[in-house]
Amino acid sequence: MSRSEGIERGSDDTVVKRFNGLVLWHWIAFSLKSAVMDTSTMPAVAELVAEPYASVVCYPRVRKAELKRRMKELERMGISALEFVGGKQVFNLRVLGKGCVGIVVLAHKNRHVIALKIRRVDADRTRMQDEAKLLKKANSVQVGPRLLGVGRNFLCMQFIDGELLPRWLNGKRSKARIGNVLREILEQCWRLDKVNLDHGELSHAPKHIIVDKEDKSFIVDFESASLGRRPSNVTSICQFLFIGSETAEKIAEKLGATDRKAIAEALKRYKKEKTRENFCKVLDVCAL
Repeated sequence: MSRSEGIERGSDDTVVKRFNGLVLWHWIAFSLKSAVMDTSTMPAVAELVAEPYASVVCYPRVRKAELKRRMKELERMGISALEFVGGKQVFNLRVLGKGCVGIVVLAHKNRHVIALKIRRVDADRTRMQDEAKLLKKANSVQVGPRLLGVGRNFLCMQFIDGELLPRWLNGKRSKARIGNVLREILEQCWRLDKVNLDHGELSHAPKHIIVDKEDKSFIVDFESASLGRRPSNVTSICQFLFIGSETAEKIAEKLGATDRKAIAEALKRYKKEKTRENFCKVLDVCAL
């Protein structure tokens, strides 16, 4: 897959190298195949003071003092260039993703291609360290894109080359492959539940799960995650995958219908007592 292909925030994969990968969340869940681009623009960091690049670095309003601070921060973090490709557009520049907290772009750091989340100047938070802490917690149980660095205004993550789950399901894949991917998604949600990290957006997750070319799945975008809520990752993702969404309908077409009442009952037991035994019963009723 070439870097001229687009991405939609969110995305998932497992590599940091240009030839291996991309990853991000719901606005940061990216898939290089989600949009095809004819060209890419790759200014060096020193060139970002010029428009339209400055308006992305300080989205949505540029202030000279803030731009200067952010330029210095990028240099301290070892970012050498940004690459404007992707399925979203900001000030006529292509980006990987755009959300309420930040803009996600492709970036070059220490000879690697990474995903860089840029905090919006009008975001409801003043720093990126809190999100980095949540992503690091997810990484501790092998979930999410790998955290590569963080500053006040920037979050560096593994860039994952893959497709968002709904698009991936459109491909010609065997029932066994689909089942393996879905089971691994549930296993990741189980691990998040065990460390009390609630993702917060998995009940409607069309842009929060990415599947790479080796069928490895990634849960992305932890900006709404919390260690203070009661975790409901398994129950939320089962609702999305098997009960109430277009994706659930697509999965039923691919794998056959499941007993939604039985799933709901198994989830009720699991919610009451999050044991491995009850989780395995959820897998069973989901035919995984």
